Amino acid sequence: MFSFSERLQKLPPYLFVELDRMKAEVQAKGIDVIDLGVGDPDLPTPAHIVEAAVEAVKKPENHHYPSSVGMLAFREAAASWFEKRFGIKLDPVKEIVTLIGSKEGIAHFPLAFVNPGDVVLVPTPAYPVYHIGTLFAGGETFYLPLLPENDFLPDLDNIPENILARAKILWLNYPNNPTAAVASRDFFAKVVNFAHKNNLIVAHDAAYTELYFDDFRPPSILEVDGAREVAIEFHSLSKTYCMTGWRIAFAVGNETLIAGLTKVKNNIDSGAFQAVQEAGIAALSGDQSCVEEFRQIFRERRDVVIKGLKDLGFEVESPKATFYVWAKVPQGYTSTNFAAKLLQEAGIVVTPGNGFGEPGEGFFRIALTVDKNRLQEALERIASLKL
Repeated sequence: MFSFSERLQKLPPYLFVELDRMKAEVQAKGIDVIDLGVGDPDLPTPAHIVEAAVEAVKKPENHHYPSSVGMLAFREAAASWFEKRFGIKLDPVKEIVTLIGSKEGIAHFPLAFVNPGDVVLVPTPAYPVYHIGTLFAGGETFYLPLLPENDFLPDLDNIPENILARAKILWLNYPNNPTAAVASRDFFAKVVNFAHKNNLIVAHDAAYTELYFDDFRPPSILEVDGAREVAIEFHSLSKTYCMTGWRIAFAVGNETLIAGLTKVKNNIDSGAFQAVQEAGIAALSGDQSCVEEFRQIFRERRDVVIKGLKDLGFEVESPKATFYVWAKVPQGYTSTNFAAKLLQEAGIVVTPGNGFGEPGEGFFRIALTVDKNRLQEALERIASLKL
């Protein structure tokens, strides 16, 4: 009787919903499943953030509609954090907007600047929402393959001229999900010059900048000269402070781009719950030692998995950032049938690389979101398989 809109009919199956379905089928058979699929940290939100939220929930002034742009106090805290972390001063009124999680902002952003028929340049493999937001805005996605021979960076020099002429937005995501690749300040400088030359908006998903290891510290694209004229950057508290369920984030950058996203939000949502914003203020303004503790935990987990996979003969690089490991499937397997084998024969959920886009074929992603003992158990289960 009723049919979905064309935009919904064009949507691919959402990857993680399908993973949950397959996981439930295996669990129904009584199998103990080790879930290394979805990037949802298992560590609890730090106590001082939770306590700030508890007190904020009690305040009657937080029980009313919030502002779509977010509390000024939260945006000021974001500006202060950003200056300490990246050395860049931002105007909290014009250059920052509060988000109900970065996914919300990423999905809504194209609605502000993309018209039907416009092209959006989207990396692949990638977080699916860059394409989905484009689709909902009536735009056309042109995919930029992220390949190992290019260090999983997009090749901007080989984009066809007829595509560039119609392009409005270039999406980037570094440190990268799913490949765990990182980008240098020099690469961002090249992107900014490219954007100025081609009248492009650069939208950078920077959700993983604080999950870095060893001697690498991810830059912000806004550190590059000229970036504030062309770029918007999305920052999330989800991964940094283990707050995925809280849904709190912010976007920073060019004031026209911020104004456009804000205008969309004014007409679609009523802003983030103010008590959650107060928790966000406690996170951004409080003791940052919890972030270093999280980094240390994920660093230990990374080392366990990288050593274990290499000992088993897998081809894999040790990531400099994110809590993901991007590894090649064994010879003779596709991404899909290798992930299916791990789930069905070993009770391990990993994400097939092609689920993030065609160039991800031949890879699988492990999320380091269980403790190192469970990771070691997963490696032992893999070792017991005939691969």
